[in-house]
Order: sequence, then structure tokens, then C-alpha cells
Amino acid sequence: MATLKVTQIGNSLGVILPKELLARLKIDKGDALYITETPMGVALTPYDPSFEQQLELGREFMREYRDTFRALAK
Repeated sequence: MATLKVTQIGNSLGVILPKELLARLKIDKGDALYITETPMGVALTPYDPSFEQQLELGREFMREYRDTFRALAK
């Protein structure tokens, strides 16, 4: 676990992420990060949470119509 300090960056406040964390998240300068609220606090991720939700809806749709997709695949 790392502790980050809030620092002045221009007219804003921000935190500097350690290189190790950037490498683990596979993010680089200019990449987007998403912040979501969780029961434990907040989560910082490079993955768009709305995309994950759409993906899960697609999976549910595919499960529901599994037989139809099998028939179309023939």
C-alpha cells in the first residue's frame, strides 16, 4: 500500500502516481482514468465502468438467446 500526498499542480490540486502503479495499471501520459465510488471508498481504474456494464448486458443477452445464436452459427 502506498500513501499519496496531495500537492499543488498549477492552479489545481493533484497527486503524483508512482511509476510502479502506472506500470501495473498499464497507463501512460495522456491516458484516461476513471474514478468510481465503492462501498470501501473510491476506485481508480483505466477501464471505463460504463463499458463493463454494457459488456455484462451483452453477456446476459447472449445467455438468454444461446439457442438462437447456435442455430444462426450453422
